[in-house]
Amino acid sequence: MKASDLLVQCLENEGVEYIFGLPGEETLDILDSLRSSRIKFISVRHEQGAAFMADVYGRLTGRAGVCLSTLGPGAANLVTGIADAYLDRVPLVAITGQAGLDRIHKESHQYIDVVGMFRAITKWNARVEKAALIPEIVRKAFKIAQTEKPGACHIELPEDVAGEEAKGEPFPVIPVRRPSPDRAALRTAAKLIEKSDWPIILSGNGVIRGKAAGELHAFSQKTGIPVANTFMGKGVIPWDSELSLLTIGLQAHDYVSFGFDRTDLIIAVGYDLVEYDPKFWNPGGDKKIIHIDFTPSEIDRHYKTEVEIVADVRETLELLGKEIKYPKQPSESKTLRSTIMNEFMEYAHDPGFPMKPQRILHDIHSFMGERDLLVSDVGAHKIWIARMYPVSHPNTCIISNGFAAMGIALPGAIAAKLIYPDRRVLAVCGDGGFLMNAQELETACRLKTAFVALIFRDDGYGLVQWKQIEKFGRQTGVDFGNPDFVQFAESFGAKGYRVEKASQLIPILEEAFKQEKPAVIDLPVDYRENLKLTERLGQIICPI
Repeated sequence: MKASDLLVQCLENEGVEYIFGLPGEETLDILDSLRSSRIKFISVRHEQGAAFMADVYGRLTGRAGVCLSTLGPGAANLVTGIADAYLDRVPLVAITGQAGLDRIHKESHQYIDVVGMFRAITKWNARVEKAALIPEIVRKAFKIAQTEKPGACHIELPEDVAGEEAKGEPFPVIPVRRPSPDRAALRTAAKLIEKSDWPIILSGNGVIRGKAAGELHAFSQKTGIPVANTFMGKGVIPWDSELSLLTIGLQAHDYVSFGFDRTDLIIAVGYDLVEYDPKFWNPGGDKKIIHIDFTPSEIDRHYKTEVEIVADVRETLELLGKEIKYPKQPSESKTLRSTIMNEFMEYAHDPGFPMKPQRILHDIHSFMGERDLLVSDVGAHKIWIARMYPVSHPNTCIISNGFAAMGIALPGAIAAKLIYPDRRVLAVCGDGGFLMNAQELETACRLKTAFVALIFRDDGYGLVQWKQIEKFGRQTGVDFGNPDFVQFAESFGAKGYRVEKASQLIPILEEAFKQEKPAVIDLPVDYRENLKLTERLGQIICPI
């Protein structure tokens, strides 16, 4: 068999369902080998879209998503999506073609050092120089990509190697058991918690990756300790739990921040510094911190730990809960939560148009089911979604907040719909982010992935404008024009809608989700609320 056949066998052995990518001359053998494989090749319109699809696939399944490109410009177009997976801690394996080994030592058409280019944004990468090494390299790439903290890996296969005769077979995939927590560290953590006046849990995406959301909720209920989650940790406990303080992550001093001002002990569970810098919740660097994660803590002047429990997060929470004999009384957290919830409902029925982001998110939440998926792009709308879109289950609100790359939502929604064809999938985009990968509407229509893309339209880069006005009192270079999004969508074969008054949003969502093809909704948004939020947060008084 050819080396490319062996590569595909190894990918099948890893449980790969889809490969997202673009065909190219240097990947001809790989594509030909995929013809007889159970793996489905999803041909996309831009390599960035392929990488984002693999990214969201990895985040939703916990298994490495796979993307494919040719050499040179094709590989370079994968960079943003690979970097997103790297910093968002998502398992992903990128495969790129390359020129033959006989010309990579010299100047050559389309040749660049892709392995070197990807080295800074992958956990590990390698070039296949002998076909016999394919089983080892593939197994290593998937193992490293899926091991905590997960991330991106990369395999380069030169075109002459791909066509070689090869012998070998896939390596067995043996699950790796995560270590059990150190008992002495558990006892130390329990004593710190019992001595604490008012502890608080800061939960990150590691809880979701470790499938420990149920254990975290049970731990919170048993101990009476409230939970605040990061943007990427939404859903770690149900939003309507009396111990949920919802989301922390704004650089401004939000209501939930008062809980961190008040606390004398922070229990960081599955928390990653790339999500939310500790200088914002521990500015003095004087808070006591218990670190619970799969890996040791980062060194940071604002994140000095009293004890670290480096082990399986789920088992740690189970055992730590048994060590704590005296639960806390959550009266203060209830007061803080009540304040947060009252503010969330302030504009729930506001009839103004363009619509306020608060009203939009209230309507989306009232329409979407608990298990439906919202995939957020990056922009001003992401801040509102993170802060004000309540969810009850992990991985039902997907936000990129490590690398925070614009353009992820539309391709991400395609991957989400392939994984969960029976759930509603809503991609929420700004008009800037939507047009960065709008070409993937053709991919979505071709695949008949019937999701809905909701565009918050403000004809500009709203988040940058928000920051400019805060800092300088003026704006520069943030305005742009837009196409007619209804006609644009329908030119691809999708269905287009435009909201013209607040009362239309829910009926249009209902109609759009009845379509058997993708739909796009053009929704004008009133982003004057951005500066009003900043002003309000600067004036709030501690509610506890």
